[in-house]
Amino acid sequence: MTDASFLPFARPCLNEESYRDVEAVLRSGWLTTGPRVAQFEKDLSAYFGGRSVRCVASATAGLQLALMAIGLKPGDEVITTPLTFVATLNTIVQAGGRPVLVDIDPDTRNMDVKLLKKAVTKKTRAIVPVHFAGLPVDMDELYAIAKEHNLRIIEDCAHAIGAAYKGRKIGAFGDIQVMSFHPNKNMTTGEGGAVVTDDKEVLQRIEQLRFHGIDREAFNRFSKTGSQHYDVVVPGFKYNMMDIQAAIGLQQLPMLDGFIEKRKAWVEQYYKQLGNLKNLSLPSDPAYDHCHAWHLLTVLVDERDAFIDKMKEKSIGIGMHYVSAHLFTYYRETFGFKKGDFPHAEKVGAQICSLPLFPSMIEVEFERVVAAIRDIL
Repeated sequence: MTDASFLPFARPCLNEESYRDVEAVLRSGWLTTGPRVAQFEKDLSAYFGGRSVRCVASATAGLQLALMAIGLKPGDEVITTPLTFVATLNTIVQAGGRPVLVDIDPDTRNMDVKLLKKAVTKKTRAIVPVHFAGLPVDMDELYAIAKEHNLRIIEDCAHAIGAAYKGRKIGAFGDIQVMSFHPNKNMTTGEGGAVVTDDKEVLQRIEQLRFHGIDREAFNRFSKTGSQHYDVVVPGFKYNMMDIQAAIGLQQLPMLDGFIEKRKAWVEQYYKQLGNLKNLSLPSDPAYDHCHAWHLLTVLVDERDAFIDKMKEKSIGIGMHYVSAHLFTYYRETFGFKKGDFPHAEKVGAQICSLPLFPSMIEVEFERVVAAIRDIL
């Protein structure tokens, strides 16, 4: 049984139409990938300025498929950040690559692009930047380096749907982007993700890989006019999105920009109420023009674990995003990473936590969080 008084750090915002549309899917008899996934892909494409979109089971699946689709080979190096959910590194390994890490800028908590060139070798094949907490990486410098060294860029946009860089939506330009629709993200489909790109070869490969390597969609095969005959062109996966999920996404997408505006409003209030606390550090704004998606509001706190425990005692949930991934056992033992390799990511990872932030948060909940933080710190 859940504690009704417990305030989570994230809460999805679902309208009544979402419940109605999910019920309609359930009653339709077609629950898996079908017409609603197709419509959701079209609507996402329109949101990203007409670029092609393929929905998948999760952003993790999307990252793995994108890496495989660019033809990653065993031993190829892929540069990313240590301050991310471990799925970013896991998918590089699962696709056959070797993760190479670049320390973060402690102000933005994104990969420090100034350090990127030093990490490029003859084995480097791709860069996977993470738009941390919804703040875009410095895209101009990133893409300039990629162009200079003929590298692919797969943007981990798990935090960043709705964000913009210099007036352009993340996902509306660039090489390949992967979005997340997990319940704690800025919009949700329950679980799910999407890959955005204009690369036709990558799109075709993802279409094949996301459903068993079959050369045509199941919906087309089982429709009245479709054919049951198919070919398997690659040993693929079961990474498709369901119509049940897409029904939720079709309702969420039109509300996304409004969700982000509400997040921004709460962030502004947090800065006003907590900006004068000496033992709590709020993130800094970058120098370049941007539209932060504010998926997370992360703060740095000394004795972070004790702080989280004390907030839990007050029935308030605090996220921990993230411990620096190179310190996990697998990555230390397999790739030789060690403590001290990425000092900025390690310091931030030891202090970072995420405050409650979601569009449906109300004033009394916000005041409760602020009062608890002030009391503890």
